[in-house]
Amino acid sequence: MRGVKKQNLPNKICLVCQKPFVWRKKWEKVWDEVKYCSDKCKMNK
Repeated sequence: MRGVKKQNLPNKICLVCQKPFVWRKKWEKVWDEVKYCSDKCKMNK
């Protein structure tokens, strides 16, 4: 994802709060498995 502008990053919709969230460097290797935008939403599933 190096050299990609912020507006061109992939995004998903959180399964709990239904808000969009964008790709983060820490999710680089597990992006396909990410379902929640935050730990708070993950706990409230």
